[in-house]
Amino acid sequence: MSVWGAIAGGFVGTLVLTTGLRAASEARLTRMDLPFLLGTVFSADRTRAKALGYLLHFLAGQVFALVYYAVFVAIDESGWLLGGVFGLVHGLFAGTALVNVLLPVMHPRMGIPDTAARSSPLLEPPGFLMLNYGRSTPLVSVVVHVAYGSIVGGFVSLAG
Repeated sequence: MSVWGAIAGGFVGTLVLTTGLRAASEARLTRMDLPFLLGTVFSADRTRAKALGYLLHFLAGQVFALVYYAVFVAIDESGWLLGGVFGLVHGLFAGTALVNVLLPVMHPRMGIPDTAARSSPLLEPPGFLMLNYGRSTPLVSVVVHVAYGSIVGGFVSLAG
């Protein structure tokens, strides 16, 4: 196992995940736009938010790849299948606790489900499994996260 495999896998995996989400959005399978969601935490300007969001998403992809790598090292096992399992857990966590509970509480431009919308929210809250962004969103999110995890796990395994 090599940290360089994790870094390369994180880059390729994030590229695949981001492209899959963008393609699903263009195909009208989801209205979710993770880079926009991330970028609007820091900027109300839509163009800047998207650019910043893509940068943050790729950085997060590297951080998650290093977390996956640390677990692979700790259990002394890696591979495509195990990475896919990690991606499944990652995707389910992202669709439930992360964007449904944590993000609306800290995101300054997101309406929150428990009360009336803030003064002028830029985003609606994702809801459980991000269902507010479309009925296919949970499936799309889980599939691309499983792909991400499989790629990271495969790269780590192949790197030695």
